Amino acid sequence: MASESEKNLIPSFIPKKFLFVSLESLSGDLAWQLTKEGHLVKAYIKAKSDADVYNGFIEKVDNWEANKDWADVIIFDDVEFGEAADKLRKAGKLVIGGSVYTDKLEIDREFGQMEMKKYDINILPQWQFSDYDQAIEFIKANPDRYVFKPSGNVPSGGKGLSFLGEEDDGKDILVLLEQNKHIWQKKAPVFQLQKYVNGVEVAVGAFFNGKDFIMPVNINFEHKRIFPGDIGPFTGEMGTLMFWSKPNTLFRMTLEKMKPALAESGYIGYVDINCIVNGKGIYPLEFTSRFGYPTIQIQEEGIITPNGEWLYKLASGENFELKTKKGFQIGVRLLVPTHLTRNDKELVERYRDLPIFFKKPGNLDGIHIEDVKLEEGVWRVAGESGCLLIITGSGSTVTEAQNQAYLRIKNIMIQNMFYRTDIGQKWPGDSDRLQTWGYLY
Repeated sequence: MASESEKNLIPSFIPKKFLFVSLESLSGDLAWQLTKEGHLVKAYIKAKSDADVYNGFIEKVDNWEANKDWADVIIFDDVEFGEAADKLRKAGKLVIGGSVYTDKLEIDREFGQMEMKKYDINILPQWQFSDYDQAIEFIKANPDRYVFKPSGNVPSGGKGLSFLGEEDDGKDILVLLEQNKHIWQKKAPVFQLQKYVNGVEVAVGAFFNGKDFIMPVNINFEHKRIFPGDIGPFTGEMGTLMFWSKPNTLFRMTLEKMKPALAESGYIGYVDINCIVNGKGIYPLEFTSRFGYPTIQIQEEGIITPNGEWLYKLASGENFELKTKKGFQIGVRLLVPTHLTRNDKELVERYRDLPIFFKKPGNLDGIHIEDVKLEEGVWRVAGESGCLLIITGSGSTVTEAQNQAYLRIKNIMIQNMFYRTDIGQKWPGDSDRLQTWGYLY
């Protein structure tokens, strides 16, 4: 008979088998958390440049299809897997992420905008092009302030091509297109010009179980520029402030309206709409129909329900409510210089294998992995992206969440690491405006 102490070690759940399928090394932290909960995990990563990422943390496989029958739940963590996901669901497999419809919502910006309009969601004027000369002539004929955004599934390294125009007549974007059209024709063959609107940038997201949204909803504020004060080029993401909420006006006016379309597509997973809001209205910008990064790592900080439990319930189409922390969570991304020059192979190799030190090795609270590996007990830099860790914190106020996250960063030593020191700093002003406009009720 087991002793009392031994009984405490026996899991109160049946371990599940999770198979992650990735284009790039993005969701390894969630996979790692599942292994720590006692589940069995395998991961497939398509990108050859990420061959050493997550080594020592999770088991990786070279062929995901050879392992699909092994898995209880298959998780597609990026777009472009929609056809495979739809086929597996029809065959009776439990699948999170991916559908032909939701892939198109994110990849094809014009389609995404037209679907919003179809479901009575307010959208900004926008125009899609595949010819840079036509776009140049359009701006000359229609001078205005625009935002330039590549359309299609742009790799994380290409996020910097987005450009927020600052001139009211569009001359800055005009010069940009004229000088870069031959180079960008290859990097961003399809792109969008969107009318600029001033306001607060905020996203609303929720998990969808194939029939309905799982509550609560997630309200988040991304920090995309590389330096504090929103200076410098756009990145995939430098950090995020978020909180969990009951359904509010922002949700009801945007994401909730997509419920019939998502249900018809059979999509199961996370979906998010990024918006610009002001006193005149809510203006959705784009879909994320997959986990966001570092969104999912920061959500892990705020979700109390065990990861294996809510993921399995979600994949099974169950209707349940996530248990989440009250207050706020923030996440700060730690990077090294290869993130700025990942095409510099010499620099990439110089940083590869560099150690990541913890002043208090036993304290890994709020530490979430990106492009790292574990060798003989030592954490090391892996891959080419230069994105190494997400450090999270939570608290009843934004200040408390900030203090916890930045205190945790002080425990980490990485040669030449950098990060933004102002994640969440705009909350006092943003919250006042959002409350005044009534979008958080």
